[in-house]
Amino acid sequence: MSKRQRDSREYARRMRMIQERTAARKGRMRRANISIVAVLAVFAVMVVAKLGGAGGGGGGEPAAPFPTGEAAAAIVASLTSVPAATLDQVGTGSAEILPKPVTGQQVLTEGGKPLVLYVGAEYCPFCAAQRWPVVVALSRFGTFSGLTITASASDDVYPNTPTVSFHGSTYTSDVLTFQGVETSGRTRQGGSYAPLDQLTPQQAKVVQQFNAPPYVDAKSAGTIPFIDFANQALAGGASFSPELLAGMSAQQVTAALSDPDSEIAKAVLGNANAITTVLCKLTDGKPANVCTGPAATAFQGKIG
Repeated sequence: MSKRQRDSREYARRMRMIQERTAARKGRMRRANISIVAVLAVFAVMVVAKLGGAGGGGGGEPAAPFPTGEAAAAIVASLTSVPAATLDQVGTGSAEILPKPVTGQQVLTEGGKPLVLYVGAEYCPFCAAQRWPVVVALSRFGTFSGLTITASASDDVYPNTPTVSFHGSTYTSDVLTFQGVETSGRTRQGGSYAPLDQLTPQQAKVVQQFNAPPYVDAKSAGTIPFIDFANQALAGGASFSPELLAGMSAQQVTAALSDPDSEIAKAVLGNANAITTVLCKLTDGKPANVCTGPAATAFQGKIG
């Protein structure tokens, strides 16, 4: 086993351990209190309450000193336009925690297109890490608008992990639909984090069914981030450790993505390529220039 593989496995092991400890310590803020026997109306309220702190929607929080305007636009533009050649060169990178396929389920769609659902929160450092590969991958199939630069909470593990937020953003694509739900902000409001987005009844139903046994183990049920790829594959937790981004700004992260030999590129772009493999299955190989390239085919035979 190479040193890179050993380091990657150690990242994965440590990340899983810290996720479990953090989830246990912050149960009310980290997990959805999912009850399989609860009726959907009651369940939806419970999920929002647990993931988002107190119920209700649209709560704001003070402005944070993150890039805005042209500076933020430059970061987002770099993140959403990683060259195909760079992605091809990274290939599998250091990705090891891959989306898990789901069998026997109909494809979840919206407007006739496969629906990808992300559920997370701005305070969550694991969500912060996972958004990087999610945005890179989805940007190969469509266009984001309204992404903002932020960071995870300053009072959680891996404080101030740089990231973008899906809160208030939109995504357009000819082949996919995407819903990014950030249930909470990054600053405190009373005893919890300020609420942001509410799950819709349909989103709550997906979380109830697939972010619970038998699709995830009991210890991980309700964990964020959670991604449902049209009920055909699932991803729970971060695919790499937020520790990799410690002390960095969002601009520094995007700059590192331009170097396919950097550890950040191997983690972010390697996992973006894994997500791309899943998305290409959902879209029946469209667009062809994406789905036939080395980046998208790097994980063939490794993801379901």
